[in-house]
Amino acid sequence: MFYQKNVPAWERGIRVMMGAALAVVGIFCVHSLLGYVVAAMGAMVALTGFFGFCPACAMVGRRLKQG
Repeated sequence: MFYQKNVPAWERGIRVMMGAALAVVGIFCVHSLLGYVVAAMGAMVALTGFFGFCPACAMVGRRLKQG
């Protein structure tokens, strides 16, 4: 594996749900470039939840507690 998970399981679930909701809102509610940007941001949030790795969290040194 090329990365080490840095998002706990409870947060992963929230990220997937909120990212999917943000993508749906971006696609169906805002019919402009802004809508597509919001949808792309939602997809990225959902992917960080799906994979369990967040690059922003890694940059600030966040790690899961081993145990």
